[in-house]
Amino acid sequence: MITSAHNPRLKLIRKLLDSRRQREKEGLFVCEGEDLVDAARAAGIDAVEQLVAGEDIEPRLVSELSTLAHPPRVIGVYRRGDLPQVPRPLALALWHVGDPGNVGTLLRAADAFGAGVALSAGCADPTGPKALRASVGAIFRVPLVQFDDAPRPWVALLAHGGSDLSDCLLPGHGSFVLGAEREGLPGNVLDRCDSCATIALAAGSESLNVATAGAIALYETRRR
Repeated sequence: MITSAHNPRLKLIRKLLDSRRQREKEGLFVCEGEDLVDAARAAGIDAVEQLVAGEDIEPRLVSELSTLAHPPRVIGVYRRGDLPQVPRPLALALWHVGDPGNVGTLLRAADAFGAGVALSAGCADPTGPKALRASVGAIFRVPLVQFDDAPRPWVALLAHGGSDLSDCLLPGHGSFVLGAEREGLPGNVLDRCDSCATIALAAGSESLNVATAGAIALYETRRR
């Protein structure tokens, strides 16, 4: 049983929780809690390291280590390379979506509607603690690809000025392209898109959260 905060394994886990650069360097990430660990197991993905409080590690050390308000019973370390990599014909392509909660929620929406996710540079790390919690285990089921590898055609989702979404729905393959809420999509990305769509809102409503917009677009595509 691990009884010291100076244990090398704990030092690595702490670095992985705190630093995106460390996660990218090691090719590893950390899941906190039984729900995420169970989701990995259900997807057939084995942990590189698994620590159970009271069995493998003293509970007080888990409390000191965890990013959660209530320390988990289980912590698992996983390889980024073990995550799904086979692209799906339908995807959400995210441009500079920097909020980890939105990235995780979009992964969850993609999982619900059988889509993949494409990420540009500048997006939040989907294997960071906040994104993992928001994904509720979808990280282990949804394939991630580079932004440029998102399937065609591309439909840009705009807050205003696009065609009605119902006129731009994808035929089971292609990507909805979403940008950060404040900045939106830059001109050089819009120029690469095949069409632009806007979700009709009630009068006086300004815009939708990016994760909500992505979920609606996927739902409408699958529904039709």
